[in-house]
Amino acid sequence: MSAVATEPASDALSERRFPPVAEIGTACLVLIVIGGIYMAAYSPRRPPLGIPIALATAAGLLFLANVVMLALTKGLAWNKFFLVFRWTLLAYAIAAGLIEFAFVRNHTRGAGLVVLTFMLLLFAIDVPIIISFTVARYQSIRVVARPHAA
Repeated sequence: MSAVATEPASDALSERRFPPVAEIGTACLVLIVIGGIYMAAYSPRRPPLGIPIALATAAGLLFLANVVMLALTKGLAWNKFFLVFRWTLLAYAIAAGLIEFAFVRNHTRGAGLVVLTFMLLLFAIDVPIIISFTVARYQSIRVVARPHAA
């Protein structure tokens, strides 16, 4: 017999499953970062766009799948999700805008700028989703695990 007692709340914790939104968001982010580094390595020259377009497309598909999974998630603390999402989106939109400004200032033009802008847009939305989902998931689990007052 084990010395640690199992409470009913811990059973609820083990049964609570959420989709892998953070994990897929992180995979999306990895593709975006690889594409951004690849493009930045060629700056100020014009980079070949085959690899960045493929990476941006794959990241975009992962992002769309992630948004669909997130939208279908039940039992998430949505109020906390949107509270965190608003502020992190503001912060990452500013960061993405500054990165975009640096590339424009360094004379990135044409199709390269379009691909880079798409990747920065994904970056500016994906990271807030990862952070917000993690907070809301934790909050949802805490609410389930809280013992009810008698």
